[in-house]
Amino acid sequence: MALISVIIPTYNRKTVLPRAVDSVLAQKGAEFELIIVDDGSTDDTERVICGTRISHLGIRSSKNEARVPSPESRFFRQEKNLGPAAARNLGIKEAKGEWIAFLDSDDEWKPGKLKAQLEFFRKNPDYLICQTEEIWIRNSKRVNPMKKHQKFGGYIFEKCLPLCVVSPSAVMMHRKLFDEIGLFDESLPACEDYDLWLRIASKHLIGLIEKPYIIKYGGHADQRSREFPAMDQFRIRSLAKILSQNTLMPEQAAAARKTLEEKAKIYIEGALKRGKEKEAAEIQKLVPRDSSLGTCFGSSFLTSP
Repeated sequence: MALISVIIPTYNRKTVLPRAVDSVLAQKGAEFELIIVDDGSTDDTERVICGTRISHLGIRSSKNEARVPSPESRFFRQEKNLGPAAARNLGIKEAKGEWIAFLDSDDEWKPGKLKAQLEFFRKNPDYLICQTEEIWIRNSKRVNPMKKHQKFGGYIFEKCLPLCVVSPSAVMMHRKLFDEIGLFDESLPACEDYDLWLRIASKHLIGLIEKPYIIKYGGHADQRSREFPAMDQFRIRSLAKILSQNTLMPEQAAAARKTLEEKAKIYIEGALKRGKEKEAAEIQKLVPRDSSLGTCFGSSFLTSP
């Protein structure tokens, strides 16, 4: 049976992390290892994991790595908070599995998640990545995702352009995709998952299991969307990056450019209304030179120092 490396990045979530860990350890019908990466937490996360809260795991703490038996589990700590991209990348580099699965520390898996995805790959050998449907909980109440968050399967590059429609907690992927596509972009403080899925979706099928195996929790104060309310600034950077690499098919490039220009227009308008000309100029630099946005907004803010 193929070995799966399950990676949980966490930062200051000692109260909910045990729920995520328990949902991994409850998985049956799949051989896996668990890797927890503490991204510089200041809330005693290491003590919670390696101490009494879930001491039945048998985790032993060391300077930067701890090990537990049955299943094999390891705990890594980054002394500085470097962000989710760096935390996941550390887990990937340390992973021993053929397949990689991620779980955000504030989410949880339903029983059978790993087994269902292995079965999907057995039946669909052309796929190297798949995700499952999910259940959303906001402020302790179940809510229905909006239409814009609908998930799709197959060649979904164009579906991935407006916003992230692939959930890290729902994904399992073959590790060779990272050799081909690269790791998470650590220069992005947010939307690093959007960036990776764009790169993958431009070249590969992404499978979808329509049964929900994920419970996603939202509404809490430490979500990245609250720290960075203008998330499109990072999506714009990702779109500009993938366009600059000249690896897209013509129809993909056209769709990506259209989305980039639409997002940049809205972002620049908002920045100029708030008097943030420098911010607007930085986004303008990411737009193709032959775009109409320069003439649309005029050139005065572009010439500012």
